[in-house]
Amino acid sequence: MSIRDYDQVLALWESAPGVHVGPSDDREGIRRYLRRNPGMSLVAKEGRRVVGAILCGHDGRRGVLHHLAVADSHRRRGIGRALVERGLKCLKKAGIRRSFIFVLSSNKGALAFWKKLGLKTYDGVLCMGINLA
Repeated sequence: MSIRDYDQVLALWESAPGVHVGPSDDREGIRRYLRRNPGMSLVAKEGRRVVGAILCGHDGRRGVLHHLAVADSHRRRGIGRALVERGLKCLKKAGIRRSFIFVLSSNKGALAFWKKLGLKTYDGVLCMGINLA
């Protein structure tokens, strides 16, 4: 993924049920993320059209996958799985041994997808956040 893909990627995320696009997903926020985690975030394209995307990065210790989305017209073709597998390979190559994904609890389709890939939920763990701007 490069910042040149931003407009198409943002449109894909905004059209994907269960993907929450927030203020930190603006062009500059994504530019910083891509710079900090070079080569880890990925897109799938058909010609010039982005049909899948995932943000992938780490803090030096733990990896995080964000905003996996595949266009409705391209689902059930293995694109999502391939993006996840390549992202995890990037993390492993960087020496990262554990990764997380945030999933809205109401997004049953995403929960089923991630469980099928072998991810597990943690009982008793809540995700908390604070806006700094």
